[in-house]
Amino acid sequence: MNWIKKCKLLAIEAIQYNSQSCIEIDDLWQALHLSFNSAQDCQINPQLLEEIPGKETMKWNPFSKKELFSVIKKCNNSLTPRPDKLSWRHFKKIVKNIACLNKFIDIANAYIDIGHWPMHFKVLTTIVIPKPNKKSYNSPKAYQPIVLLNTISKLFEKVISKRLQFLSISTSSSICVN
Repeated sequence: MNWIKKCKLLAIEAIQYNSQSCIEIDDLWQALHLSFNSAQDCQINPQLLEEIPGKETMKWNPFSKKELFSVIKKCNNSLTPRPDKLSWRHFKKIVKNIACLNKFIDIANAYIDIGHWPMHFKVLTTIVIPKPNKKSYNSPKAYQPIVLLNTISKLFEKVISKRLQFLSISTSSSICVN
């Protein structure tokens, strides 16, 4: 993609927030944090949640080899390694061993069954990259943060997301037919 190419900034140019240059890392983090969390001061009405009708819970079917392989196959081998330093290329080699694949499936099913997402899967790395074609890169809005999750966590999330999208499509199509 063109927007991830290196961008040469002037040596004297600095990100500014509230008319102050962000020279220290704490100032930069604060500027980015406040810019991307602009809704934090918005008023919310928690009573809206009481109005949402509850839905019957569905049984979650165990993950299958086919599901995992269909998601793994689409993962790009050249993507940046995750915080756990495991690339998709290496992970694909690991799961070619059926015993390893079965262990990953058992782990994913166990997490769903007990309703627990381990802290290791919540570890992430945030990288801030400049947006393309900006006239000036001295504003926090000229940058886009991306988040890298651990590889195995990302795999499980992709499988869950694919399943939820399928459920959403099948539910909406059944509603349209009736």
